[in-house]
Amino acid sequence: MSTLSGQQVADAGLEGWANLLGGLQTRVVTPDFAAGLALVDAIGAAAEEMDHHPDLGLRYAHVDVRLTSHDVGGITDRDLRLARRITELAAAAGLRTAAAGATRLELGLDSPDAAAVLPFWGAVLGLADQAGRGDELVDPAAALPTVWFQRSGSEEPRQRWHPDLWVDPAEVRPRIAAAVAAGGTLVDDAEAPAFWVLADPQGNRVCLCTWQSRD
Repeated sequence: MSTLSGQQVADAGLEGWANLLGGLQTRVVTPDFAAGLALVDAIGAAAEEMDHHPDLGLRYAHVDVRLTSHDVGGITDRDLRLARRITELAAAAGLRTAAAGATRLELGLDSPDAAAVLPFWGAVLGLADQAGRGDELVDPAAALPTVWFQRSGSEEPRQRWHPDLWVDPAEVRPRIAAAVAAGGTLVDDAEAPAFWVLADPQGNRVCLCTWQSRD
């Protein structure tokens, strides 16, 4: 089964789901823990029936769901089908899937020589170079953010670490507006809508990233 492009996922018209870093994500707000647990039970039964299993995060006031096809490394029709089923299960419980609040965080380390520092960060964080490319470390348990290495110059001073926050495209403008209102600046939008670079009042940078313009 082949993966779907970002545009193909968008054309599927899923309501309440965000395409973030090769997976579909949603957040279902629940009135209490029992309602969340009941939804998780229903999703589990549907996943067993479809033989396709999501990653679930149960909290007191919400349930986070992430769908991806690990065997092919991206989103497939299986994920679309299960996403639609989960949306139906949420609606039947009087709840709603929502892309707002669904995010994915990566950490980028700007380095003139990734090979010199990657083994250290893999060891101290317990991450693995699963792809074997020498530019990315992944948590096998999916508990910590992925760390990727971006080639940079060696001039000092320079920022070394920067967060990459993946959000639904509809979330970008409100987040930029809120960041600017909080004293930040929009540094660069030349690569938009793939990503925007912002900086806090002290110059520390962060990228807001989306699936767009990446296929």
